[in-house]
Order: sequence, then structure tokens, then C-alpha cells
Amino acid sequence: MMEAVLIDLFSLPANLQNNIQGVLCNMLETIEKCSSIPAPFVYVMCCQRQGDERNGEQESLLPALRDFQSLKKRLEVVHAQTTAAALYTIKQRLDEKDLSIIKVILPTLRKDLMKVYIDHLFTAVYQFEFEDLQVAPDCKSLQIAEPRSEEQKLPTQDVALIQSEIQRYLESLPSLKGELTILRSSLIPDDIFLHGFTTRTGGISYIPNLSSCNLFSSSKRRDPQVVVKENLRRLANAAGFNPETFHRVKIDHANAVCIMGKTEPDSYDGIVTNQKGVTIAAPGADCIPVLFADPVRKACGAAHSGWKGTLLGISMATVNAMVSEYGCNVKDILVVLGPSVGPCCYKLPHESAKEFHRIDPTCVRLFDSESPYIDIRRATRILLESGGILPENIQDDSVTDQNQNITFCTACHPDKFYSHFRDGTNFGTQIGFISIKD
Repeated sequence: MMEAVLIDLFSLPANLQNNIQGVLCNMLETIEKCSSIPAPFVYVMCCQRQGDERNGEQESLLPALRDFQSLKKRLEVVHAQTTAAALYTIKQRLDEKDLSIIKVILPTLRKDLMKVYIDHLFTAVYQFEFEDLQVAPDCKSLQIAEPRSEEQKLPTQDVALIQSEIQRYLESLPSLKGELTILRSSLIPDDIFLHGFTTRTGGISYIPNLSSCNLFSSSKRRDPQVVVKENLRRLANAAGFNPETFHRVKIDHANAVCIMGKTEPDSYDGIVTNQKGVTIAAPGADCIPVLFADPVRKACGAAHSGWKGTLLGISMATVNAMVSEYGCNVKDILVVLGPSVGPCCYKLPHESAKEFHRIDPTCVRLFDSESPYIDIRRATRILLESGGILPENIQDDSVTDQNQNITFCTACHPDKFYSHFRDGTNFGTQIGFISIKD
């Protein structure tokens, strides 16, 4: 069922402005007659040219809407100076109402252009249907036309201009939920390494569960890649690394490790490098983002350690990659466990809990229950120490030094961190990142 209608009048030339009310009446009448109850939300996208008075322009459109009783409270005219700004504003309205099925009515010549904007500003969560609003040859009237069957591609330079327009607009947006905050460990020497763990503040993501510095995009979430890229740009600017040489793990919840400079696997939960100026990162939203640093051999690593990866030994797999690739001594490697779900909150089914109980009974609380509490941090520490990492070289604030404030429980701190366990499927993501300084 169609949930929203977007009418794109953004590109109408000045000599068609007098026809807007008639065009709106025709379209709204069709929408109202064909709609189920409740009627869809309708957004009219118009260009706000330099010097225009927004209120006066909006008032001029209102007479066309008065006869549409079922739509008048569900219709909004959106004015902006760029298509990116107008479309992003409409996306916010859609997300506020959790709408995802949208019909777009627009001039024929705008369709290929609009598809590029939509590809960049929306994800696969949304479904779009297009209907042509064709400008007649005499430029005195408009009419609804049948959709075209042929697909056309915009020239590369036009796509680049759209990307640039979107980027400039997103860069202009204010940060949400306060300043961007980076947590740093005193265990990792800052004269050799640049590192940190992000929190959820200081980005532009506005959807509640993703707000505001979400650093991961997927087809199942409403944050598009361009928004995540802008959040990353702001993080890079605050932290002092180059976002163009940034690499994050491709999560598989397993134990594969990528060696920077060698063939990249299709998926991996660990990554290591000895290249200066290259920033590597691991995400986490309950799973542990783990950072590794060897100040002697000047090598570093990052790993994503969820309960499956923990059991499969992803942390020691990352250590072993640093040893085999860069000649690191296991006793020189420093390890920091980042914000992650704590044993205070995290539960697993009894069958999975058995695996942690085998590592050490202290990793499980209320073992005989149907869903025992699990301490994936303790399990990670035990496996690292068994592999030769010195206990004093592992930072887990929940045990070693609670004043460091790195290893928070993500589920317990909704103001600071994202949490899959707490927020459900449409959750945001923070990261741990590290690089070797030039």
C-alpha cells in the first residue's frame, strides 16, 4: 500500500509558476480518489530561490489544497535551495512516521536525476515507484504521462555534481546530541599510535536508534552510506586521521584476519597493519571492538569480537597475525577491550552458554538457568592470556581499572553507546580505531 507521495515541482521554470495550483488540484484529486483509508502523506518539493520569501510562496499554494479534506493535514510543502536539501528534509518526515513505500511524481526529464539522489540518500528499506509528470511542448500546461520503460544513465560528470551537492549539504548540518567524543586508553602510547573508541554523540544521524554518530550502514537500516561517511569525516577531523585511508573489518562473526597490503578476504573480523597513516577499525554495538598495539615492532590490529568470534578465538587470531607477519613478540602486544555489553546484561541460550562455561565457569552466571548471563570480556581475556598476552598488557576497565572509562557496558549507557541487545534490529554502531603515526 502506498504510504507517501512525493510531488517534485523543484525544476518548474518561472513561466509555469501560475499553473502550480491547477496541477496540484489534478494530482491531489487523483491521489484522493485512488487512495485507501487513511490517505497517504503528500510532500510537495519546491525550489526556494534566492530572495524568495518562503512563507509567501507557501501561502500561494494553500488555496489549491483546501478542497482536499482527507489530505490537508497530511500534506506539506517543502522549500529548499537544492534538491539534496529538499529530499533529505522529506526523508526526515518519512522516517518520523516510519514510512517506506513512496510514489514519486515528477517531470520526465527529472527522473534519472532523482534516481541518483534517491540511491545516495535512501537505502533498500524504502520502496519507490515513479510516475511521470510531463511538461507539454508549449510549456503552458502539465500532464501525467505513462511511465517510460527505458532506463537511462546520467553522464558521470552529472552524478559527480549530485554527489558533491549532497556532500556539501550534509557537511552543513549541525551535530546532534552534543560534541563528538572519543575515548582513549592510557595503555597505548600516544607518541606512536593514534587510537580511540567512539561514542554515539556528535554526528548527523537523526533516527533515534541511530542518533547521532552512527558509523555503519546496511540495506536493513535507514541511515544511508553518505550519512555514515559524513559521520566518519567528522570523526577523522576530530581524531586527526585521513578518512581516505580508513579500513574497517567486514564482519562475518568468525576468526578470519585481513593483512593490510595483501589480498583482502571477502569477510573478516580482524585486521592488522604496520603501514603508517593507515587507520584500521572494528565496529561494536555490544560485540567488543578490540585494539592491539605493539610499540616495539610498530604494528597494530583491530578485531570485532562477538560471542561467536570470541569462541572462535578472533582476538588470538589477530595477535598471531601480528606475530607471523610483522615479527611481533606476543609479550610486547598491548590489548584494549572497548565498550561492549557487560555480564550485567548479556544473556545467551543455555546451549551457547555451555561453550563459555568450558572456557572458564566464571564466564557464566546462573549457569543452570534457561538463559545464563555471559561475560564475553572475561572469556576474551582468558583466551588472550592463554595465548601468551601478559595480564598487565590487557585493559578491561570492568576488572583492571574502572577509572579508565573505556570498557563501559553498552547496554547500560543509552546516552553514550549503541546496543543491539537493548535497541533491537535497527541499531547504530560505534567503532574502535587505531593507526601508526607518521
